[in-house]
Amino acid sequence: MTAPRRLESLIGGRWVRGDREGQPLLDAATGELVAYIDATGLDMAHALDWGRRTGGPALRAMSFHERAAMLKALGLALMARKEEFYTESYRTGATRADGWVDIEGGIGTMLTLASKGRRELPNTRVLTDGDVEPLSRDHSFSAQHILTPLQGVAVHINAYNFPVWGMLEKIAPALLAGMPCIVKPASQTAYLTETVVRAIHETGILPQGALQLICGSVGDLLDHVTGQDVVTFTGSAWTGRKLRTHKAIVENSTRFTMEADSLNASILGPDAGPGTPEFDLFVREVAREMTTKAGQKCTAIRRVMVPAAHIDAVQDALVARLAGATLGLPAAESTRMGPLASRDQRDEVRARIRELQAVARIVAGDPDAVPAGLEAGAYLAPVLLRTDDPLNASAVHDCEAFGPVATLMPYEGTEQAVALAAMGKGSLVSSLFTNDPTVAQEVVLGLAPHHGRVLIGNRVSAKSSTGHGSPLAALVHGGPGRAGGGEELGGMRAVKHYMQRTAVQGAPTLLSAVTGRWSEGAEARSDIHPFRKSLAELRIGDQIVTAARAVTQEDVEHFAHFTGDTFYAHMDSQAARANPFFDDRVAHGYLIASFAAGLFVDPAPGPVLANYGVDNLRFLAPVYFGDTLQVRLTCKEINPRANAEYGEVRWDCQVTKQDGTVAAQYDVLTMVAKTWGQRAQAAE
Repeated sequence: MTAPRRLESLIGGRWVRGDREGQPLLDAATGELVAYIDATGLDMAHALDWGRRTGGPALRAMSFHERAAMLKALGLALMARKEEFYTESYRTGATRADGWVDIEGGIGTMLTLASKGRRELPNTRVLTDGDVEPLSRDHSFSAQHILTPLQGVAVHINAYNFPVWGMLEKIAPALLAGMPCIVKPASQTAYLTETVVRAIHETGILPQGALQLICGSVGDLLDHVTGQDVVTFTGSAWTGRKLRTHKAIVENSTRFTMEADSLNASILGPDAGPGTPEFDLFVREVAREMTTKAGQKCTAIRRVMVPAAHIDAVQDALVARLAGATLGLPAAESTRMGPLASRDQRDEVRARIRELQAVARIVAGDPDAVPAGLEAGAYLAPVLLRTDDPLNASAVHDCEAFGPVATLMPYEGTEQAVALAAMGKGSLVSSLFTNDPTVAQEVVLGLAPHHGRVLIGNRVSAKSSTGHGSPLAALVHGGPGRAGGGEELGGMRAVKHYMQRTAVQGAPTLLSAVTGRWSEGAEARSDIHPFRKSLAELRIGDQIVTAARAVTQEDVEHFAHFTGDTFYAHMDSQAARANPFFDDRVAHGYLIASFAAGLFVDPAPGPVLANYGVDNLRFLAPVYFGDTLQVRLTCKEINPRANAEYGEVRWDCQVTKQDGTVAAQYDVLTMVAKTWGQRAQAAE
């Protein structure tokens, strides 16, 4: 047994202790003293000020790609130390499998956001949001929505059940956006969060002030938040409502997002009776969600809805499966379910079970029984209840027992299943197990307004599905109503939560200076062919206007036979004239794009290394035999890659006819060398 330690907070770049010894924290499995936690006397105003003055400017000075590289390096460094975290995780009551979700799941979320940030965000410090809005016919006045990082601190108040994932899934998008963070973990498992933050601090990867930690009460922290700060909360709805109505948050319109209680439902489709793969998948998923993390998951299944005709079969199958949930010490390989996070939490769950028993009966498990030899821990066997009148059993839709507890209930018809799910007043996730497309359509569209995520499980996705209870970095995590009304994750959606959307109006040239993206009406430069310029020489607005080329009947017919595209509008005058869009035979759209490339491409070896695609291709006017095409190609956006000898260049390509009509408009995407002269000399 190791001696208990006093947890410290990381504030102002230093590890500091509270003024008092603090609250004792116990091992969930053995009852042994692990640590003391206290933040009394800490200067919370200084923590916010330090983050704003030190962490914020350092992060905002970096580009999105630099921040993404920072997150990747940090994630890899944490993964290398994961065994240290598992050792501490066992004390929280988590088994190795539970810890994997928390530890490697959290680190994996950070790495995923780092990767998506590199792929989906530009190597700039400002994001454009949507297209340029032209505000004048002569393109002298335009507008562009932009996103810039808020200049405050993201305060994350987290729950006890995922002390690693809960922190990393929140700080990753905030740091990627360019916003420093203060993390306040729930006290019961804060020793694991502190261990991870110490590891982060020791790497030296994050700039000073980018991450701070409060172990203990936040004191007067929220009294000092401003309209530039963000507060996120995960926990009970009661606490969330109290924080949301805090005087400073209300008066300053501080952004506040909450993830709260959620009575998630899982529905067995009417087609998925005993003997079908979906029936077996449903039973397995419900049992897994009841026992993983001892049911202490905000996404766990609380309400089990099945067709009335199958309720007895489902009950028998679940009872048999839950009987195999072996309780024991979290580190033991034979253990399938560890304890709850604390004895207080177990007492809370038992109290909620008693409330549920007013409208439902227990059909599996004894909430008061404690396995022999485990009396010192916070153990609770899985408890399955059943109500046969769920429409009139309000407690099962209002009361959440945050542990290995679920209630089985019948439904008559898919409309009633949807209505029962909606009685939860908003949830993080619901799942439906069916192999019937009609059932999937009816139920999912009914569930969607009440849920942040809906999983459809069936035999096809069984092997690859991540399951009902797994939030994913690319998908939103949150839900309406009772679930808090907040939203986390969701890939780059989460990053934008920490940024301000601003509409900027002005002359296009000045907008381009702000956004780093050329738009119609902005200044252009035509000297040498822009394809002869490396990234070191290329500038936004570099442009070429090509010579013209006539389109002939022979061109169109050759292209048609060569490609096999003999669509009637290209080959049959009478049929083409009957088409409401055309006056006669027209050139293929892709022939126009091909001719355009032939007009603007510089064929000799040079800094343009490859064409990797086009975006937003639109054919805006028909091209007839005898029409003449000309191309204006303009450097629209430059994104150098941090760790490569090249970068991406986006070109605005406009193809016009002899009368100035725009025939086609699109963006050309190329890879361009950062330098070319030195590269050519090295090759020689």
